[in-house]
Amino acid sequence: MKMLYYSTVVAAFGLMLLWLSLSGYFNFLQVSFGIVSTFFVVWLTIHLKLLTTDGVRLQILRGYPLYLLWLTWEIIVSNILLAKIILAPKMVLHRQIIHTKANQSSDLAKAIYANSITLTPGTLTVDVDPDGFTVHSMAKTFADDICSDKMNARVAKLERWSTGDDVK
Repeated sequence: MKMLYYSTVVAAFGLMLLWLSLSGYFNFLQVSFGIVSTFFVVWLTIHLKLLTTDGVRLQILRGYPLYLLWLTWEIIVSNILLAKIILAPKMVLHRQIIHTKANQSSDLAKAIYANSITLTPGTLTVDVDPDGFTVHSMAKTFADDICSDKMNARVAKLERWSTGDDVK
């Protein structure tokens, strides 16, 4: 019961911080809407049994800011490559569907990996199965990036780092 209480407090605090940072208004009406919304979402999350008490989601967030910086850079590079392909006089597309294995063990890490693929311009996760993901690629360079498993390894490293396993 203590872990549920701790998770509830952390979730409420995090949601309230998110509300305040996104709204940008600190008057009584806005803050009271934030408090009511936060408590409603936390109450709903508890009653739908979506609030975890194992701490895995909180632990994976420790390395997440560095991963987001890396992902932002990958998005910028992919954006530039896709713009070059689209703006070229003769658009060279090599569209293909590839399958990539997911090296992550938790559902959260798999979701981070699938969403990272989709956020990167030129690639789209189109199907999820127990073995991995089916990905649509606009050009060979994007397919090669997925096949290189660089992003897969980064997310797996993020997951292992959060559990305290030795990562090389």
